Amino acid sequence: MSTIAVAMSGGVDSSVTAALLKQQGHEIIGITMRLFEPRTSGAGSAVHDAAVVAAHLGIPHHVADFEDDFSNLIISDFIDEYRCGQTPNPCVRCNRYIKFGRLLDKARELGADQLATGHYVRKTTDPDGTCHLRTARNIRKDQSYFLYTLSQQQLRQILFPLGNIESKDEVRRMAREFGLPVAEKSDSQEICFIPNDDYVAFLEGSGALPGIAGDIVHMDGQTIGRHQGTHRYTIGQRKGLGIAWSEPLYVTAIDAERNLVVVGEQPNVFAKGLKAEDVSWIIAPEADQFAGHCKIRYRHQPVACQVRLTAEGGCEVIFDEPQKAVTPGQALVFYHGDEVLGGGRIVG
Repeated sequence: MSTIAVAMSGGVDSSVTAALLKQQGHEIIGITMRLFEPRTSGAGSAVHDAAVVAAHLGIPHHVADFEDDFSNLIISDFIDEYRCGQTPNPCVRCNRYIKFGRLLDKARELGADQLATGHYVRKTTDPDGTCHLRTARNIRKDQSYFLYTLSQQQLRQILFPLGNIESKDEVRRMAREFGLPVAEKSDSQEICFIPNDDYVAFLEGSGALPGIAGDIVHMDGQTIGRHQGTHRYTIGQRKGLGIAWSEPLYVTAIDAERNLVVVGEQPNVFAKGLKAEDVSWIIAPEADQFAGHCKIRYRHQPVACQVRLTAEGGCEVIFDEPQKAVTPGQALVFYHGDEVLGGGRIVG
């Protein structure tokens, strides 16, 4: 059996991942990333709870201090994106640079052959060694959208033991059977470093983005209201505009440079296409132009589109039917059935 490092967050999913692999006879090494927590964290923290689970399973446990990397690569980028009027997706960057970058390197340093995580996603491998990233059996928890940056080399070294489990209830049942002390621990919040999922309070409370008032303008050019900071808005937003108008208004653009929030009626929220940059492929297309399916945000069904790759490493996408709220900063992910082919970052 091989030596497998398990990314242990102290939650139910990663703990069951470690228990399953140990049950299968593998030599397991637990690793917990210290990303932003105080060094003296107690019960309920990732480091503490993962250490308790590791002790319960009788496996070694290591703490990898990635606080500086996380701050520089993830949190600073998150702030900069909002400063530029975009809506970032920090989980994609974290998977790319931290979990399957720094952590994978750490796993190899500790002598592991592979790294396993509690992501809800499946990997299959062809006889020639080509790896495929596929959606989880538990489609409600599927996390394939956030992993499009993985390379073939990385995928060969990664395991996703929860990918074929059909429900979170089943994972919790397994946790209880293993006697894991975190079996009833609640799921983590969406963005791990944002308290209470309140990103506005995080940005303004840290002093990174003080609310600077500016104009809300209609697409026809007239000023119809005031805002308290462009970072408080996102494309497609309807609620919280504080504007009386004959029809419902939606945010159609954010011009951070001029400190403007642009609004319009619902038809103006729909886009015929988009542009993306920093495109990467798990399975590269055979031609520079092709028909495919893509998602433009996590809670979005893949839609049919026409794709043209650009010489600069980006792509242009035309939807078969206009799509609502294409948002710069979010991830564009290409699918073929249940398989992730690749993706990029939406820029317009």
